[in-house]
Amino acid sequence: MLKGINALLNADVLYTLRAMGHGDDLIIADTNFPSDRVARETVLGDLLRIDASAAEVVRAILSVYPIDTFVDDAAGRMEVVGEPKTILPVMKEVQTEVSVAGGPNPMMSIERYAFYERAKDAYAVIQTGERRFYGCFALRKGVVGPEEG
Repeated sequence: MLKGINALLNADVLYTLRAMGHGDDLIIADTNFPSDRVARETVLGDLLRIDASAAEVVRAILSVYPIDTFVDDAAGRMEVVGEPKTILPVMKEVQTEVSVAGGPNPMMSIERYAFYERAKDAYAVIQTGERRFYGCFALRKGVVGPEEG
């Protein structure tokens, strides 16, 4: 255990978050997402796991991970097929965590297959224990300024 670091952030996740650079994408995926297959195509090449809800995982990650403030697509959610404007409870919960961390409100909506393509180009995929549908999100890493940290 480390003081001041959310206990959900295991060593593999912390290493990966630290290794990522400005502009790299991190995918937070629910249990139904083809995480293992997609993760093999990412920069990291391995699947990471945190067994908690999507909102809990996002809260933990955003406690150490800056969201990019230079782009419009810094945070995105997989949209409901055929219903791009529908916001499900899991999406509302994650939006709250993104907003608290200073990220965009609302998050960008990403069509399902476009989300898969963005995920393949990501730095890493973290599969959560989220069992609700459409609990998939993309978070683009920002910078930590010289006065921070």
